[in-house]
Amino acid sequence: MLTNITDLYKNNFIKAVLSSNKELYTYIHTNLNSNDLSYSNTIGYGGDNSLNIDLYAEELFIKHLKTFGNIYSEECGFIDTKSDFNIIIDPIDGSDNFMSNLPYYGTSIALKYKDNIIAGFVYNLANDTMIYKAFDSNIISLKLFNSSKLDLNINRLSKIGIFERAYAYPTICQKLYENKIKYRSPGAVALSLSNAKNYDFVLFCGDIREFDIAAALYICSDLFIYKTHKNLLISKNKLKFELIKEFIKEE
Repeated sequence: MLTNITDLYKNNFIKAVLSSNKELYTYIHTNLNSNDLSYSNTIGYGGDNSLNIDLYAEELFIKHLKTFGNIYSEECGFIDTKSDFNIIIDPIDGSDNFMSNLPYYGTSIALKYKDNIIAGFVYNLANDTMIYKAFDSNIISLKLFNSSKLDLNINRLSKIGIFERAYAYPTICQKLYENKIKYRSPGAVALSLSNAKNYDFVLFCGDIREFDIAAALYICSDLFIYKTHKNLLISKNKLKFELIKEFIKEE
């Protein structure tokens, strides 16, 4: 599938994603101002009222990545450059957390060639931690600014799962409680999904948009995955995966 993609394209794309995230991190941690945290009164393609920082981040990613393919982003929608490549962007994953100074927010970028995701990058802007997989390579996790690689071993000691948007699904919450399954709902979908190896499971229910899941699904392709039009479950634990899958099938 990737034989028609040159090494030059691959290397330059990875460099562009890393450098654009570095630039956004630097801006947020050194130049952020009160206007960035204001709503723009622009309804983005994803249906939300965009923050000014959402629009700033999107413009930054478009600047760095537009030469690599079409842009499909949560704020602007689809920018067609007549390419076989689509770059799927969530400029700020967890905007409400960002506004509330809760250090769990980031970015998500996926590269799609024709009908297949071939690269996924998820970056935690709060702690400078990126996890990515690109062009069938191994998964890499690193501190972006010093390029120090992080341990990627599966966490066998995890005691909780992640249930994003749990507040909207009380029946599932009750079933988890009855089965003594602990979970949290931190509010940044791409970050949660991409780090599923650290948790018992990650469950996401509701309006599933490509911006939220494309990069993380590619990163977690070696785990157990169950996806419908309204549910996404990822787990390293087959028994817990099968149990929770039955809960959400009944919902």
